[in-house]
Amino acid sequence: MKVLVVEDRVKMARLLRRALRGEGVAADVAIRGEDALWMAEATRYDAIVLDVMLPGINGIEACRRLREAGVWTPILMLTARGRLEDRVAGLDAGADDYLPKPFELQELMARLRALARRDPVRRPTVLEVGDLRLDPATRTAWRNGNSIELPAKCFALLETFMRQPGVVLSRYELLESAWDGPYASRSNVVDQHVKALRERIDRPFGRDSIETVRGSGYRLREDGGQNGGRQ
Repeated sequence: MKVLVVEDRVKMARLLRRALRGEGVAADVAIRGEDALWMAEATRYDAIVLDVMLPGINGIEACRRLREAGVWTPILMLTARGRLEDRVAGLDAGADDYLPKPFELQELMARLRALARRDPVRRPTVLEVGDLRLDPATRTAWRNGNSIELPAKCFALLETFMRQPGVVLSRYELLESAWDGPYASRSNVVDQHVKALRERIDRPFGRDSIETVRGSGYRLREDGGQNGGRQ
């Protein structure tokens, strides 16, 4: 296993590297968020241990920038115990796990092994399909840079579509993903909300992004409706 440790306290960084090497882990150290960016892009790591409190670019911003740069190496965020807001912000920025300080080496190693078993697949924090963008953490959506206000159910539907562009989703699947209530699969509640969603994300922009697949359900076009299309 090869790990990048990002910790600004030099003594702590050295202790972590020594401990990891004692466990047979190859460990590099960065003491600033800026260093972590170029090191993670230049070298393929199995995991990154990233402290939240860093000088310059903090750990949360470094995590966000790594994901924006297409670096999908699993990230374990180190946070101060009791700092719930740091843990939430780190996970929303693209971190895969967190470990509160102080911690035991045994637990750190177990979490790193679990992260290393994951493939570094693309897990964007902001969903993008064509010129449609959606941020589940801030509950915001944009089309071609223009903010779109969406009611809760329309937002949930759009998120479901954007996580599976090009896939035909049945009304039942949409109900299961966006509703808590006991709606029957034959209910027209999905049709009503898809219509309302189209009114928000398509009509004002001259787009046809959500297709009706007769007898099956609905599908969000993979180009987000940028190249025409029919509903």
